[in-house]
Amino acid sequence: MKLKIKKLDENAIIPKYKTPESAGMDLSSTIDETIDSMEIKLIPTGLSIEMEKGYEAQVRPRSGIALKGITVVNSPGTIDSDYRGEIKIILMNLGKEEFKIVKGDRIAQLIISKVEQAMIEESGELNSTERGDGGFGSTGIK
Repeated sequence: MKLKIKKLDENAIIPKYKTPESAGMDLSSTIDETIDSMEIKLIPTGLSIEMEKGYEAQVRPRSGIALKGITVVNSPGTIDSDYRGEIKIILMNLGKEEFKIVKGDRIAQLIISKVEQAMIEESGELNSTERGDGGFGSTGIK
């Protein structure tokens, strides 16, 4: 699968895989920003992408900054194959201290995944299962 990447900002950094077996490539900020505790900010990457139909790009947190309380609010965020706008990252600071982002900092990761669209069929009945409609916590802890 070929991923085309367009720079929309001269400060944008083209993402790349850091190791031969990396699942994700890092996305970087094009701005300096401070995120206060419990605050949400939209951070631009200065990038737009094009991928083949049948794929999506998922935006996920980076573990290194997640340990500091920084997460992607809508994780995983989905970028559909027909979207051509700028990739922007919705970050939230769950930590107690403010978090400073410097232009060029790696703030999230991008994963490319194959997707299929389901054939929707309305039905008045569904097959029964052992679990049934048991929801949250219904299978226990151990």
